[in-house]
This record gives sequence, structure tokens and C-alpha cells, in this order.
Amino acid sequence: MTTPAPGRLHLGAAYYHEYPVAGADPDPARIERDMATMRAAGLTLIRVGESVWSTWEPRDGELELGWLEPVLDAAHRHGIAVILGTPTYAVPMWLAAKHPEILGDSATGHAIGWGARQEMDFTHPAFRSHAERVIRAVVGRYAGHPAIVGYQVDNEPGLRLLSNEGIFQGFLAFLEEAYGDVETLNREWGLVYWSHRLTSFDELWRPDNNWQPQYELAWRRYQSRLVDEYIAWQAALVRSIVGEGEGAPFVTTCISYEQVAVEDAALSRALDVASCNAYYTAQDGLAHPSEAPMSPDWIANGTWAVYELADLAYSSKQAEFWVTETNAGGIGQSAYNLPPFDGQLRQVAWALVSRGARAIEYWHWHTLQYGAETNWIGLIPHDGAPGRIVDEVARIGADFSAVGPLLAGAVPDADVAFLYSSDSKWALAARQLQQPLGEDRMGDNRDAYRQLALPFYRAAFDAGLQVSIVRPSQLVGADAPFGDPVAFAASRPVLVVAADYAASDALLDWLAAYAQAGGHLVLGPRAAYGDSEARARAEVKPARFAALAGVSYQEFQSLATPVPLAVDDALAGSATPAATAWAEYLRPEGATVLAAYDDPHLGGYAAITSTAAGAGRITVVGTVPDQGTAAALLASAVEAPVAAWPGLPASVRATSTTLADGRRAFFLHHWGWGSASVAAPVPLVDAVSGAVVAAGDAVELGAWDVRVLVSPAP
Repeated sequence: MTTPAPGRLHLGAAYYHEYPVAGADPDPARIERDMATMRAAGLTLIRVGESVWSTWEPRDGELELGWLEPVLDAAHRHGIAVILGTPTYAVPMWLAAKHPEILGDSATGHAIGWGARQEMDFTHPAFRSHAERVIRAVVGRYAGHPAIVGYQVDNEPGLRLLSNEGIFQGFLAFLEEAYGDVETLNREWGLVYWSHRLTSFDELWRPDNNWQPQYELAWRRYQSRLVDEYIAWQAALVRSIVGEGEGAPFVTTCISYEQVAVEDAALSRALDVASCNAYYTAQDGLAHPSEAPMSPDWIANGTWAVYELADLAYSSKQAEFWVTETNAGGIGQSAYNLPPFDGQLRQVAWALVSRGARAIEYWHWHTLQYGAETNWIGLIPHDGAPGRIVDEVARIGADFSAVGPLLAGAVPDADVAFLYSSDSKWALAARQLQQPLGEDRMGDNRDAYRQLALPFYRAAFDAGLQVSIVRPSQLVGADAPFGDPVAFAASRPVLVVAADYAASDALLDWLAAYAQAGGHLVLGPRAAYGDSEARARAEVKPARFAALAGVSYQEFQSLATPVPLAVDDALAGSATPAATAWAEYLRPEGATVLAAYDDPHLGGYAAITSTAAGAGRITVVGTVPDQGTAAALLASAVEAPVAAWPGLPASVRATSTTLADGRRAFFLHHWGWGSASVAAPVPLVDAVSGAVVAAGDAVELGAWDVRVLVSPAP
């Protein structure tokens, strides 16, 4: 593996010289003008080449590779680093015509159709053969070019679930490897139900009309494994050409975190650094505090969601990450287009950096005058003249230049750990499992997991707390970096586990050990109910925790409308406390009741309980509390926030990171209009201007403003 060299923060953009001005040929002189404009704005990084297989190879076997050389040479002259992408996610039409069999099927016998992107079966040998040829040609042509610091393999993988014949046959082999024999599969999946017992793996039905939740979970696991293998294959191919280890370019891919076939922590094992999309709703979508309803999406909706996405990206490898795409201007393929307010690009850039990003790259440089993304606005608008967006990015570039290598090796601080489970996300998406009400009571609810889990992340954010996200595979398993629950309880004294329906025995045992070692375990709705096959556990719920937590339940329900709560004084964070989305009928058996349902039917049950467990504590939350109550709950669980900054106005957030030399950097954001003034709690230094801030001095923030302040050097 190769690690990107520590050093400055990178600021950049995707750059496509091969996309000319409409009606004109590419202008060679434009490259030099663009590079000069980029450097004047402080850009130090571009990503190139990933979207144009048909430009690299316009006809079968006819390769045209020299067109990128002027771009790379100009970038090197101007001190701009380059990430070169492999162009495999967009298939040229000659390949589609030559090998129509590589077209992906969205369901058995239902071809996706050409005309968009990622329509192919990326496992097909014909596709792999042609993909390898173009990768070897492109990467080999530019291997050793001094501008190239890294390679991006493919782009936004895992967009679709594929049902091609070869993929289904591979699924049968996957099941046989996992279960050994068909009788084990029958037993583990409960196929006696509805007469689904199999006498051979070949009898397995297709996934299209499947109603068996164990099948659904296995299918999603298999699809993500295909994506993992595909990206690992490309990464190994690139490394075989350019080398690896010290001094070699790094390998990454651009992850869109909520694609249906992505399990990013597993996928990232083959990468040197995790990289991500970080798109968000700008303008009032970044106001904080906000009462806007939570709306899970692949675009972050809400300031809290920007931080959640960044923490998710950091958790992929529990290491610094790169942002390979984010908003420049307004984004969208339609009329939904919200250009950022002045200051918001700078705010978001520093928010991402505060949580571990070491490169911020905009999509993209020139706004396209044609194509599906005509209205996805880049740094340069349709008229080609730099304007307001470039001016703001130039300010970010000046910030990054002034800060220099200060943040190399820094680790984001956290008050609360949050478990994020892809298995549970997939399991709860199945139509067969109990979940919050969707549009169709008997249909799928693809966002069920996030509807149940992410309100707890948002609650921590609203409470002024910082969060680190962890994955089940990082807690249990041979190579789990946090495999010691005692050590984790000491470093992360609060751990939130919500909606973790498909949990292994080993994980539940680890969580119990964490609590008994001194951690405060917060078990949210649907947690500790199912097992690793998404089967309901045949024991009192919460499974393996009822005795330890002093509470149990048997019944539960979806909530079509909020139910009032009667809450303990410690949870008094809302004028109208309420249970939403889901209700478990908690029966206290020694635990203290912190909230009870105020309802004729549910009134006999608790909604939130808490009790001591060994040296720690377990709080069971049987519902999704309203926003204010949830924030009060998380605030009460944390004794002393790391980034404590007394007297902050509601619209100002302080987050922090620990520098490699042990000092702390604070990121002070004002997410709103007007101005704000806060007093520094300790002596600090402005990391951008170098100004000294004494304890008690006023730190001034304008509208949509951010300051970066660090402990003074000893």
C-alpha cells in the first residue's frame, strides 16, 4: 500500500480539456490559461481522464493517448498535482455494439439499456478484457509522469444491483462456499417456510420476486463483494504498472456512499486512501440550528449531514480521506439548483477538513454546455469567465496555503462513537422486515436504517458533540482495529448503536463487554433484535442485553404520527417531547425510566430506560425521540465535551482535531446570517492570519464564516 505524502491541504477540481466549448474544437491555448487561473486561485490538484473511454479508444484497438500530455505537462509547470482516472465506468458505443452481451440486467432478462453510464456487467470476461487493455494503455502511457500523484480506478462504483445470468451463477457459487451444502442453507434461511426447501443450489429462485429476507441480505452482500473485487482488480492492475510502496503514486476511487452495492469499509481495503463525493444542499440547507425534517439522500441535507458524511468517509479506513467531488456552484440535472451563499464553500471545505479530509476537489472546472450534467455548475460558469465562485475558492486556496502542513497526521476529536452497519441497512431495506412506515405498507423502505439510526447522529450534532463512526468489522474480527472493548471504552466513553438489526453474536458480546468495562452503551430502536442472517432472535429483547440492561420487550409498532412522551428532567430538551417512527414496548425490570409514552395504549410502557452495567451503563431507547429530546439524551450522556467552548450562540459550532504534535485545532463555524462574537476560552492562534487570541478575547465571525484557531506552540 502507498500512503499519500503528508503535507499541505490540496484544493482542486476535476478538469476535462477534452470537453470543448460547444460547437468548437478543443483550444490548446485554453490549457495554459486554465492552469494559470487555477494557480492564481490556489488550486493544487486536478483529476483527469476518468470519463472518456471513447476518447482514449475511439475505435476497437485504435488508441489515441497523446491528447492528455499537454494537460499533464502544463499542470506540472504550474505546480498542480494530478490524479489520473481509469475510464471504465463509461463504456464506448463501439464496445456496446461489439459485445451486446456485456449489458447489465436490472432484473432477470431485463436489460438496463445503453445511453447513461455504468450500464454494463462489469464481471463479464469481454468487458474485463477490453477494460484491462485500455487501463494498461492509459496508465502505461503516463506512468512516471512527474505531475501524477495518484490514480482513481473507475468512478462511483456500485450504482446498480445486477441480475445477469453469470452473476446469478456466481451467487450460487458464493452461497455454496458460504454454507457448504444445501441442507445448511435450508436450515440457516428457514426455507421450510412456504415450501421453499431446496434439494440443490441450482433450485434457488431468482431474486426478482424474492420475499425471503435472508436471501435479500445474502444478495446484497454478494453484490457488494462483486464491487469490492472489481475495484481491487483495477487497483492491483494499476499497481502492477506503476509500482507501489514508498514514492509510488497512490490508488483510490471516488465513493458515492449510498450507492446500492457499496460497502465502503470492505471496498477501501484495496485502496491506499478512501475518497468520496461530498455533495450537499446549500443556501438555507446549511442553516444551524434547523428544524428541517431529516431526509436521507445521497446529497447531504443539513449541516449535521455534511459532518456525518465526512465522519463516514473517515471511518472507511479510520484514516484521513480525500474529497474527489463536491459542490462548486448549484448542482442538479434539473431546476433544483441552489448556488451557495457567499462564504458557504469556505465553510464546508473547512468542515470537511476538520473531520479528516486532506483534499477538497470540486466537480468541476468548466461547466458543460451540453450533456446530462449541463446544469451541474462548476467553478467556471457557462460563459467561461471566472466569477464569484472562483473568487471564493481563491480565498480557500489562500487559507490552505497559509495553514500549510499544520494538519498532517491530525486526528478528529470525538465525544461519541456511532456504529454504522451496512448489513443492517440492507436487512432493514427488505420488504419482509418490520420498519418505519414507508409509502407502501407492504413494500420496501430503502431508507429504513437511516431513518432509525441517523437521528441519533443528528442529536449528537445538535447537542454540540463530535462523533466518530465505527463499523462492525472494526470492532470484531481478526484484523479489527478496535477489537479491545476495554480500550475502546476508555477512548470512546459513549457508543450509540441504533437500528443494528443484523448483528452477529460476537458483536453483541463485544458491546456487552464494552458497557461492563465502563462504556455508556446507548441501544436504539431495532438494535439487538436480529442475528447475522437477519433472523429474529429467539430470546427476550433486547437480545443478550435484557438482564444486563434491566429492561425487556416483546411488542413493537410503527408510528404513523408522533406519540407524546413524559420525560425525566435530564431529557427536557423539547417543548413537546415525542416518540416518532417506531415504538418498542419497554418493560423496566430494574432500569430507571427516563421517558414513558403518554398515550392511552402505550402509556403502560417505557420509551427510554437506563441502568448501571458493570463499570458502565446501558441506556435503551425504544423509539426515535423528537429532535430536542434526542439531543438532550446525548448531551446528558457526555460528561465533558472535547471541544467545550462556553457561551456559543446557537448558530455557532466548535469542532476540533488533535494535531500530530499533541496540540489542538478548533474550527469555529457560524452557520447563519448576521454576525457572531464569542470569547476564546484559552489562548489561541489564528491558523490563517497568525494573529494571537488571548483567553477572553472576542473572536468575531461574519455571516457564513469560519475561523481556524490552534493552541500556541510551546
